[in-house]
Amino acid sequence: MARAEKFDVVVYGATAGGAITAVAAAREGLKVALLEPGSHIGGMVSGGLSWTDVGKREVIGGYALEFYWRAGRHYDMRKHIQDITWTLEPGVAEKILRDMLKEAGVTVLLRHRLREKTAVKKAGTRVTDIEVENGATFQAEVFVDSTYEGDLMAQSGVSYTWGREGTSQYDESLAGVRGETPKHQFTVNVSPYISDRKLLPEIYRGPYGKPGEADRKVQAYNFRMCFSEVPANQVAFPKPPGYTAKHYELLARLLKARTEAEGRAPRLNTLIKIDRIMNGKADINNQGAFSTDYIGGSWEYPEASYRKRAEIWEAHKNYIAGFFYFLANDPQVPAETQREMRTWGLCKDEFVDTGHWPHQLYIREARRMVGDFVVTQKDLQTELTKPDAIGMGSYNSDSHNIQRIVTLAGYVRNEGDMQVPVTPYQMPYRVMLPKRAEATNLLVPVAFSASHVAYSSLRMEPQYMIIGQAAGVAAHMAIAGKKAVQDIDTQALRNTLKSQGAIFEWVMDVQRSILPRLSKRLAGR
Repeated sequence: MARAEKFDVVVYGATAGGAITAVAAAREGLKVALLEPGSHIGGMVSGGLSWTDVGKREVIGGYALEFYWRAGRHYDMRKHIQDITWTLEPGVAEKILRDMLKEAGVTVLLRHRLREKTAVKKAGTRVTDIEVENGATFQAEVFVDSTYEGDLMAQSGVSYTWGREGTSQYDESLAGVRGETPKHQFTVNVSPYISDRKLLPEIYRGPYGKPGEADRKVQAYNFRMCFSEVPANQVAFPKPPGYTAKHYELLARLLKARTEAEGRAPRLNTLIKIDRIMNGKADINNQGAFSTDYIGGSWEYPEASYRKRAEIWEAHKNYIAGFFYFLANDPQVPAETQREMRTWGLCKDEFVDTGHWPHQLYIREARRMVGDFVVTQKDLQTELTKPDAIGMGSYNSDSHNIQRIVTLAGYVRNEGDMQVPVTPYQMPYRVMLPKRAEATNLLVPVAFSASHVAYSSLRMEPQYMIIGQAAGVAAHMAIAGKKAVQDIDTQALRNTLKSQGAIFEWVMDVQRSILPRLSKRLAGR
């Protein structure tokens, strides 16, 4: 084994939450390493999710708000009498995070993936060493798992789960299989069968459960695409390997049935969600009954091997690329819809090292830690304040569809979508704490301790960054006080975060008071 490199804090996973964790710890004066399995910084923030899931923008403060302030400065939003922007190009997002890491003095190591299954060494409840695939070994006083998958957490012997709890486990009315799924649903009746009564592709063939039942199924993943409507900056939609139009027969039937029922060809924005960002580009997301969400394709991902995950990524890429190619080229697509699709293309100047395809699969939910405290539905709806608050969340309980099924009447329906408003709520420090008996120097600010219902709200990128900032500061407090991460003074943590611009109360004009101070602090950088 190679000689271990020693740091105060090692953060595994350069998601946006991981990057902000590393920045926060380094700004506290710690020696910090940020290890990233892949080749890019930012996870979904630089991987295509350009139309930020803000919720109530007034609850976003601290270093997360600084990130969007820097985006505003990049685009010179002052000429529009603005300080920030919530919509930014993927390449710009990565540059901003890289700048923040460099300024803070973080050691960034790309292509450093944990050894599969055997990466972690522990002494009692303390993680002492982690080893990556190239043989390098790292030691730290505090480790942080900021991956979407929770791989470091899992190898550290920390309790976790995945899929949906039943309604009875945490007394959550929204839990389990959904009795009704009104959004992103088939609005017309479409037969799921081919001529010999076999089911079409993309339809689940097994039992789909009763309302409220638990399962191990995971909400749909996709790639958040970056399209361009500027011809000089377009790349034609590629035909993926193994493409066949038969794979999209269900979509063809849906388009035909909708055209007949609605009296006109479906508009493109009912098939994909088109949110325009800077420079003639758009963030493309799932929209409607059959879109970029690869429903059912994510179920194995949380517990899959590295090899299997790579296969799942490729399957998602091929499905979505085929979906775009079908819309742009297949004669079964109504001419008006096809003309709209052909006004767009992949962005030539984005994701240039990955064939203009995003480098990050949108892993909306994978493993979730099970700590001594689990955030559940009541923490989003009724028990809104916390004594150990580190920031706030405000986005809907938002799960994408989980399975595509056949109803008793013999038609296709989607199941699992959840879009339920919440009142802005406080996020507790405890959300990232493993059980004390399992790990005392590990923080988990992304695959944190929450039910499926609660995670569906907290999982937004600004909240990952808010929790990450708290993780970095908490790591410093634990090291300075020679304490377990469970034993730091949470009031002192709160005071430090507040001095750094963190938000604990929902006030409509809060950014007016924070942004001038933020601008002054950063003016010299």
